[in-house]
Amino acid sequence: MIKRLYEWTMSLAARPRAELWLAVVAFVESSFFLIPADVLFVPMALARPTRAYRLALIATVFSVLGGIAGYALGYYAFEALARPVLAFYGKLGAFEALRACAGPDTTLILLTTSGLAHLPPIKVVTILAGAVHIGLGFFILSCVLARGARFFALAFLLRRFGETIRHFIERRLKVIAVVAAAVLIALYFGLKLVAGSGQLLSC
Repeated sequence: MIKRLYEWTMSLAARPRAELWLAVVAFVESSFFLIPADVLFVPMALARPTRAYRLALIATVFSVLGGIAGYALGYYAFEALARPVLAFYGKLGAFEALRACAGPDTTLILLTTSGLAHLPPIKVVTILAGAVHIGLGFFILSCVLARGARFFALAFLLRRFGETIRHFIERRLKVIAVVAAAVLIALYFGLKLVAGSGQLLSC
C-alpha cells in the first residue's frame, strides 16, 4: 500500500495543477498523510528550476498550515481523532513514549528534527505539540524556521545543480539535516548550561 501511495504521489508532479497538489500534500503531510511533500517537490523543482523558490514557498506555507491543523487535532480532539490516526499508522506507541518526555525543551528538539529531517514524522510532532499544549506562537515559529529551511535548501540545491544533485538528495540529505539539527540542539543546550537554567529534559 505504501509503495502504491508513494508512486501515486510522485505522479502528481506531472499533472497540470501540480502546484495545487503540492500545497495539498504539504498540508496533509503535517497532520495525517504518510508520504512527505519532498516526493512531489523534488521532481517539480527539477522540471522547472526557475520556479524552485516559488515551490519552496508554497510547500513551506502549506506545511505550516497543515502543522497547525495537526496541532489542533492534538489540542482539541486527541482521543476522538488524533489517537485513531496515530494507531492507523502504527505510531501510537512511539507517540506515547514521546508524550512522556514532552516538555518545552524536548518538543523543541522534536520540532527541529522532524522539520529538517522527518525524524520523527512531522505529523506525530504536530499532534504531540497540541496534545501537551505547547504555545501556539512558539509552535508556528519553529515550524516556519525548520520547514522553510528544508524546502528552501532543497530549492537552492535543485536550482543550482539540477538532476546531478538528485541522487545526493535522496541518499544523503537526511543525514546532513540530522547533523545540522544536532548542531542546533547542542548549541541550544550549551547556552542553557552556561546560563544555568536547570533541567534540560522533562523525562
